[in-house]
Amino acid sequence: MAEPVGLPADWLPRLRAALASAPEHDPSTWRMSGRTLGSFGLDPAAWPANPRPAAVLVPIVNRPGAPAVLFTTRSEHLRHHAGQISFPGGRVESSDADIVAAAVRETREEIGIAPEYIEPLGFLPDHVVPSGFRITPVVALLQPDFTLRIDASEVVETFEIPLDYLSRTEHFLPTRRVVLGVEVTLHDVQYEGRVVWGATAGMLKMIHDLLAPPASP
Repeated sequence: MAEPVGLPADWLPRLRAALASAPEHDPSTWRMSGRTLGSFGLDPAAWPANPRPAAVLVPIVNRPGAPAVLFTTRSEHLRHHAGQISFPGGRVESSDADIVAAAVRETREEIGIAPEYIEPLGFLPDHVVPSGFRITPVVALLQPDFTLRIDASEVVETFEIPLDYLSRTEHFLPTRRVVLGVEVTLHDVQYEGRVVWGATAGMLKMIHDLLAPPASP
């Protein structure tokens, strides 16, 4: 039996090349939990109408020899996505210069990472969520000597999952979930007693797919 494929040595240039260089907001490209909207087999009227723009930072900590993805666990009292594992982010404000500025600002507000430690690499497709947001994921490289200052009103904790772990297909577990009244198969990630699911897991699956070696002819 072949050994599971892990993180390729050239993961960073491969990821840079595979990510979009600019955000794409066309509804035909929108995803939910990493999947195209059409793959759910739902009436288009079921999707959130005029979703509010939001941005998240998908932070890859550039630890030598062991890069890892940084996550937050949201506070239980928040109005949207309370208690869920997510990436730092939130709605785009009129004062934000662009999507990257919004993701960087939210990251600083939620967990205190200063902008000088953040290097944007590119964009994943927009994700819509039933709560009515259209989320643009900004994938970024973080220099590892940053200092965390967690805003306890928004975030309970931060933790990391090695990128190598997220590069292995066997760690994306098929799970039946109900999306807008339809039962579908999505992929969850379980790590040290935590479960990453929904849009966050979908974004991770997209990164996994971008880093996967090309299929054999």
